[in-house]
Order: sequence, then structure tokens, then C-alpha cells
Amino acid sequence: MSELTLLIPAKYEKEALPVFLDEIKNYNYKKMIIIDTLDRETEQAIKKFNDIKIITQKKSGYGNALIEGINNCDTKYCCIINADSSMNPKYLKNMLEVCQDKDLVFASRYIKDGGSDDDDFITFFGNKIFSFIGKVFFKIKISDILFTYIIGKTKAFQNLNLTYGDFRICVEIPISAQRKKMNYCDLPSYERSRVGGKKKVNVFKDGFLILLALINFFFYIR
Repeated sequence: MSELTLLIPAKYEKEALPVFLDEIKNYNYKKMIIIDTLDRETEQAIKKFNDIKIITQKKSGYGNALIEGINNCDTKYCCIINADSSMNPKYLKNMLEVCQDKDLVFASRYIKDGGSDDDDFITFFGNKIFSFIGKVFFKIKISDILFTYIIGKTKAFQNLNLTYGDFRICVEIPISAQRKKMNYCDLPSYERSRVGGKKKVNVFKDGFLILLALINFFFYIR
């Protein structure tokens, strides 16, 4: 068994998650599904898969799913990868190879050979603006601050001491990595259209919360 665990947060993904698990069934990695407390339908939809570990979240929220997954990981490496099939597993091998000499490796849609079928006008420019803020005010050396397709050494993830239980964790991860002087980089990745269901992100509400988080990080060292 590989020393990599795939951390797959899942909330209302009964259509998408079985498709994604079929796609990655031949990847020699451990698979951990972190399911939202209220979502029994997704858990029922993946009963036929017997090579996965299922964790029911103690606290709801995307950030809490990642935190609980990271804290329950027992392999040398772990990777955040979404249940909706938008993050292509074909990049895993290269990201893991690069991670041998890094603490964290971030996938990016905004460098050469990257891209997205999911971005619209608002999300594209929103991501660009937030990534620009990350570079200017926090010296972050990645081009896609909101994309949480990330491989890292499990101890490095755990040493970030993440606290945000919602989508603000997207910016908390790179900012904390930069402040802790971790060794990280980004690699190109093409984001596919998601399978089934709807986006969990509320563009304006979550965008506003992320902006507040950036302001908080700028004025207060956490």
C-alpha cells in the first residue's frame, strides 16, 4: 500500500462520489471519505466500495472535514481531493514525486498547462484577485490560492494547526505554510466539470468571508 492517503470530503455527493471512486479504484492509495453528519445518502451510495475508510464528521463544514481527515491520517503523505470528480487524479503521481522534496505541493489552474472547465467570469477574476492579494500581502508563492487540490507530508499538514471550519481554510493553508516557512510549490492542473449535484461554494457569501479572513491574517498573527 502506498504511503499516500486521499482525503475526500463529501457532502451531498451521492451522484458524483461513486463515479469518482470507480475512477480511482486502481490507484494504489488509501482512500478516506469524510462525510458530513447530515448526509446519509452519500454514505449509502458508496456501500459497494470496500477499500475505503469512512469518517463521519463531528463538526459540519468543508474546513472541518479537511481538519478531521488530516488528524486521522496515518500515512506519510496525504492529498486533499474533492468528491465531485473535478480534480483529475492523473496528476497524483507527479505531485507525489515532487512532494518527496517538499512539504506541500499545490495544484494550480492558472499556470501553463493548467485550466478549468468549472470557472465562470466571476470565479475566475475572484480567484485571480485573491491570489494577487496572497502574493502581495503574504508573499505566497503559488498562483491559485483557492484551489485545494494539495498533496503534502502529513506531519506538515498537521503542523499547520488549521482552525477554519468552512471554505476560509482555502487561504488558511497557504498563508500558514508561508508563515511557518514550509517548502512548497505549485504544479499545473486542469479542473474538470463536476459530476452531478451543485457547487457547495456560495460565490458572494464565501468570497466575503475569505476576504475577511485575509484581513484578519494581515493584522493578526495566528
